[in-house]
Amino acid sequence: MSRRKKSGFEDLFELTAMVPWWVGVVLALVSYFVMHQVATMTNVYPTNGRGVGHFVGKQMFITFAFYLQYILPVILLAGSAASAIKRQKRGDLHARIADAGTRESLEAMSWREFEQLVGEYFRRKGFSVAETGGRGADGGVDLVVSRGADRYLVQCKQWKARRVGVESVRELYGVMAAQGAAGGYVVTSGVFTDEAKRFAEGREIEIIGGDELVEIIGAQSASGKTTVAPHPNPLPARGARESSTGVTTSAPEAPSCPQCGSSMVLRTARKGANAGSSFWGCPQFPKCRGTRPA
Repeated sequence: MSRRKKSGFEDLFELTAMVPWWVGVVLALVSYFVMHQVATMTNVYPTNGRGVGHFVGKQMFITFAFYLQYILPVILLAGSAASAIKRQKRGDLHARIADAGTRESLEAMSWREFEQLVGEYFRRKGFSVAETGGRGADGGVDLVVSRGADRYLVQCKQWKARRVGVESVRELYGVMAAQGAAGGYVVTSGVFTDEAKRFAEGREIEIIGGDELVEIIGAQSASGKTTVAPHPNPLPARGARESSTGVTTSAPEAPSCPQCGSSMVLRTARKGANAGSSFWGCPQFPKCRGTRPA
């Protein structure tokens, strides 16, 4: 059975529901003002037959504007209300996981709730988030997060099986290359296989397991404010770890990167023989991979 084609009004409602609620309110006011101006225009009946066509066309335009001055604001305000409700729901999900503090709380979610939670996680890191999912628990790219001109693709894996294999990470890497994305994230409620972790090593992909996600969400909730990841690249250097506030910290006297000269940031290794030790990493990663010992 074919899917029913959506009307323009339905598309307008969905688009409004995707932007901040106040944008819908502003658009509703503007649309009413513009349509009202058109609806109250004067249309003079022509004195000769040559102007009848113009008169009829203008009158139809005025009539449409008369109805649209009420219809458009209602649709836009409804979309704005939906946006506010979605924002509240995302905040509630974030608070619920922060309070629970366990990976099992992630696994108890629906795939849609998990996607909304991950979107809220990135919003609180200072990114603009576009939800592109909706194709099921194992769709392709579920979120596109961005800051400035840089776009990052996010794939959400809320799997009861818990283990995410290399196929999922490799799939996202291929989509990143096809779309010219600056990087990508694979976020799961479970864990990644060793093969998936090895594939992500040295590539512009950050993999976030359930335990790590719960920990960072707890830190976000405790801080009570939005944090901003280093620009232009939000991905920490491979093997680096965020601080408890969700951002990579920088020492007061940072050395210059030996490769590009940028002021470096202090990171903490979380893998390998040097796990737990600090090092200086280039903020332009992955464009530049310069490091210095701390």
